[in-house]
Amino acid sequence: MKFSVKAPILGFESIKNVELEKVDDFFFKLKSCDDETVFMLINPFLLRDYDFSVPEYFKNLLNLSEDSKPLVFNIMIVSTPIETSVVNFIAPLVFNAEEKSVAQVLLDGSKYKEYGLTEKISNYLEKK
Repeated sequence: MKFSVKAPILGFESIKNVELEKVDDFFFKLKSCDDETVFMLINPFLLRDYDFSVPEYFKNLLNLSEDSKPLVFNIMIVSTPIETSVVNFIAPLVFNAEEKSVAQVLLDGSKYKEYGLTEKISNYLEKK
């Protein structure tokens, strides 16, 4: 599914259109339609308790209403072994599938102290 980028992905401001592709329940690929950039995304709700309020600015930008069911994913930097990969929980990507729009929302670090910029995925994987 293709989306218009309404607020830039930090560091990738030139990307204006992206395509979201499901890999499995955990992982998604976000491919730029403007260049060769590809992001690996993860469904944070399958890893941990993850709850935040979308700021009004982004609600308006994405045309989110009380009835909207936005999709939320986090950018993951994949490493080998997978346990050393990191996830950005402080700047989720919020998608409005109905409007075909997406924005990266930078959460207030003083309000959401439990969410980091580069948290190791191993912190959330089941130990065997």
